[in-house]
Amino acid sequence: MKKVLLTGATGFIGRHCPPLLLTQGYEVHAIYSRIAGEAHPNVHWHKVDLLDTMQITRLIDSIRPTHILHFAWYAIPGKYWTSSENFRWVQAGLTLLQEFARRGGQRVVMAGSCAEYDWKYGYCSEQVTQLFPSSIYGICKHSLQAMLEAYSVQFGLSSAWGRIFFLYGPHESPARLVPSAIRSLLQGKSAPCTHGEQIRDFLHVYDVADAFVALLESDVSGPVNIASGCPVAVKTIVLKIAEQLNQRDLLQLGALPLSASEPALLVADVTRLSKEVNWQPKYDLDYGLEQTIGYWKQQLLNELK
Repeated sequence: MKKVLLTGATGFIGRHCPPLLLTQGYEVHAIYSRIAGEAHPNVHWHKVDLLDTMQITRLIDSIRPTHILHFAWYAIPGKYWTSSENFRWVQAGLTLLQEFARRGGQRVVMAGSCAEYDWKYGYCSEQVTQLFPSSIYGICKHSLQAMLEAYSVQFGLSSAWGRIFFLYGPHESPARLVPSAIRSLLQGKSAPCTHGEQIRDFLHVYDVADAFVALLESDVSGPVNIASGCPVAVKTIVLKIAEQLNQRDLLQLGALPLSASEPALLVADVTRLSKEVNWQPKYDLDYGLEQTIGYWKQQLLNELK
């Protein structure tokens, strides 16, 4: 039987994976560090500190997973780009990989980032675009990817690395662009933004989770961009939100300065994802934003109770 170890199972992406993995016939073993996720008779929850080598060893010895889907990382908004915690998570990922291979694991998929690319190119292709991360976060992600690739070749392990671009959806940190705009407009407050001319590649978080499960199920190896392949201006995103909420007058484009480190263009080539993994997104932007707005409406109502 296929047994998958899902790390980061209560995180922004990981929380959407258990039902998808169950549908694919996996026995799901989900890892959490503080509070377990939603109870399900076929999901086995394990409280584990992945920064503790001994806990990783005991976990792998007890479960003997055939697959790993690894999302866990240090991800506090505003801090993760420069935090030294990134180095600790490289070590955790390597230990997880080593113990998995030692116990006869078959396939592992780990989550990377578009921060691994040299952003001056704008259009990011796995097989063409130069890798030149400029942040500690990007450097550490790329370092683990290089280790994963080398380790897989050395020990005959099947593996892939999903490079995530820009995502949105339920459970995102309220300080980030999409939830910040939605929450402000829902409360009748002004929503200051940059000019929004920068072009990005957004994908709904459910689709991100679905793409990772499809990648895990495939035999595709190496880096794969996890994105929509549909470039969109940031101002288009916030304008769509304002229009759905009938609050266009509260949107303040150009009220915030754009960081000098922000590239004008950062989008993904999704040929490998669409052709080799044979995956397509299920959420278009309008429906994804509508669903996300509905989530935040309910959250605000809960906060008032």
